[in-house]
Amino acid sequence: MDRTESCESQIPPSFEAARLDIRLGAVGDNWRECCRLSGVATAGVVKADAYGLGLAPVARKLSGIGCDTFFVARLEEGIALRPLVPHARIFVLDGAASSAVPALVAHRLTPVLNSLADLACWSSPEHRDAAVHIDTGMNRLGLPSAELAILIAESKTRLSGVNVILWMSHLACADDPGHDMNKTQRDRFRAALGRLPPAPASLASSGGILLGRDYVFDLVRPGLGLYGGNPQPGQPNPFRTAVRLTGKILQVRRVDAGQTVGYGASYRAGRNSTLATVALGYADGLMRAIGNRGKAFIAGTRAPIVGRVSMDLITLDVTDVPNVKPGDDAEFLGEHVTLEELAADSGTAAYEILTSLSRRAQRRYEAAR
Repeated sequence: MDRTESCESQIPPSFEAARLDIRLGAVGDNWRECCRLSGVATAGVVKADAYGLGLAPVARKLSGIGCDTFFVARLEEGIALRPLVPHARIFVLDGAASSAVPALVAHRLTPVLNSLADLACWSSPEHRDAAVHIDTGMNRLGLPSAELAILIAESKTRLSGVNVILWMSHLACADDPGHDMNKTQRDRFRAALGRLPPAPASLASSGGILLGRDYVFDLVRPGLGLYGGNPQPGQPNPFRTAVRLTGKILQVRRVDAGQTVGYGASYRAGRNSTLATVALGYADGLMRAIGNRGKAFIAGTRAPIVGRVSMDLITLDVTDVPNVKPGDDAEFLGEHVTLEELAADSGTAAYEILTSLSRRAQRRYEAAR
């Protein structure tokens, strides 16, 4: 046996270069907390592969603890979700284009109608169930004010073939509890409901729930909060951490003051330093922007990221971390480096961090609390 074979034989078969722990118990607890805070029916938003955590395990967890209403964005997401939660109500946010109607019907999916054209496409002698989205200021999806006025004036005709089971809107600034837009949108929504046929209503997602009972109406639609994110950064986070991303240290080395690190030589050591190279990179979902500004947590100490983030590797200055050795774990997301911290260091939002987590890191689902 040569030296290479001897070295390779020492690598344990269970070695995981990078690991993503997904705590389904925390997801369940966060859903229950949304129920408690809102005091009304609580759906689960599982679009984008349950915010990157995995549609199947998350949906099964939520369904198993009593969640019977789900929201997805795309038709194909609803189709994938249906066999996982056969008896649940599944709302599809994208609407009801004529080409989508047969699949919506076949898979028992409930569209969120965003325009008068959607209403016309979905209308049928069977009076199929639907939600109707009213735009109250987001100017994204939903009936704009001109179409809402027509719907109010012609509701008997326009709704004659549709059974509206939910009126809904979406807050633009719920992450900022002091923003005037929150009250403006709430009041616009209330005014619209007062002129439309009665049906349950929904305005709040995770951030809206934290604005208080005036915003919850009959149904809330938490997304980010389910997955441990803080919907109102700067305020205390009532939700449990649901995701932990770690990488193994592959190598530890000493460098002299003045030496550079990584592509582009963007970091120069200001002192004699100890560096640790970790098996994580932008191919695992870490943003390249955290180079020279982010941090990791090792053995009770925070260690700064030095140099650029590579596709597969990232380098930490561990000079002040005692007893670091290859095989140790470095946490880049979890209890000690929060989702909001990582997002801020990355120059983006927590939503993008979650949905960017790749499948390369070994995923471990923890069902218990």
